[in-house]
Amino acid sequence: MDALRPDDAAHISGRRTPITAAPYCSGQTDRQTRQSKTKSATNLPLSLSCYLQNKLLTTAEVKLVASAQPHPPKIHEGWWAYKEVVQGSFVPVPSFWGLVNSAWNMCSVGKRQSPVNIETSHMIFDPFLKPIKLNTGGRKVGGTMYNTGRHVSLRLDKEHLVNISGGPMTYSHRLEEIRLHFGSEDGQGSEHLLNGQAFSGEVQLIHYNHELYTNYTEAARSPNGLVIVSIFMKVSLITLSLSVSNVSIAETSNTFLNRMLNRDTITRITYKNDAYLLTGLNIEEIYPDTSSFITYDGSMTIPPCFETATWILMNKPVYLTRMQMHSLRLLSQNQPSQIFLSMSDNVRPVQPLNNRCIRTNINFSVQGKDCPNNRVQKLQYRVNEWLLK
Repeated sequence: MDALRPDDAAHISGRRTPITAAPYCSGQTDRQTRQSKTKSATNLPLSLSCYLQNKLLTTAEVKLVASAQPHPPKIHEGWWAYKEVVQGSFVPVPSFWGLVNSAWNMCSVGKRQSPVNIETSHMIFDPFLKPIKLNTGGRKVGGTMYNTGRHVSLRLDKEHLVNISGGPMTYSHRLEEIRLHFGSEDGQGSEHLLNGQAFSGEVQLIHYNHELYTNYTEAARSPNGLVIVSIFMKVSLITLSLSVSNVSIAETSNTFLNRMLNRDTITRITYKNDAYLLTGLNIEEIYPDTSSFITYDGSMTIPPCFETATWILMNKPVYLTRMQMHSLRLLSQNQPSQIFLSMSDNVRPVQPLNNRCIRTNINFSVQGKDCPNNRVQKLQYRVNEWLLK
């Protein structure tokens, strides 16, 4: 894959022809997102209304349930789900997260929620964004891969420290968790969208501010607490190589994802609460070959939806094979004794942008005149082809 040159365009749209990117001028409104506004409490489904009348879930109850788990409780563990039905009982899906627990009210009332649909015509080139620096100390790392019932989660051992800095960050942030989102079909499964287009999956590397806060839990509820690096996943195309003697078939796959998703590993976490230890991982291998990124201020995409996250979306995807994607879709969100329900489609719908600034370090070609209100330059960029492959 070709490296990005200064005069290259952004890699981020599915169009083959040039399009004009006009950043926001003062007073510009948001484009329509694909999620409607949260339903009011008066329109709650009957099953939820009955449940709330008899037993309203409280913060104390959430803590009590979490404390019974074999692992230390996390602030995002609790009574919530992505899908409409979990074994016939009501569990709140994204549109109800903020209604069933007062501690999660930001999921409903927050104005800087994530994920979002990135309209590439609204991006602003920021020449002051620094390159992202990854510091592994020259060491490989290890961690435990979990089936949480909602995600594939890789949590690093505490003795393996990986820090990032630069980009939009003022402080250094430490990697806490790698989380996978994926769809039941190709072309759906990413939480963020680009010009309304989803990808087959999304890798999220979740970091916390270790300079200001002692741990992830403290940072997640605090200002400048989190940085989440998002990398889109695409299913690779099958390449045929013909020769006189044979026909060979090849698929491209990210080296790091190969370690997580090979058959010997992924089959160890088929059911909820399954865990498997991985060692000798090189975090650098999960990053695509690009220094370009998009950034905005947002929130966690799971309850309690705290608006403490800076998002960094890398400008190239990583690839996995069809068999690896199929293996992900065979993971169950339930335990072996329960009915099988695929973990796939574990995504929160996109949220309103609410006039937030979407910045990028991609240097567009400057054309046209300045915007009369705030001297924002009119930019034009050409679309490269990685998104179309």
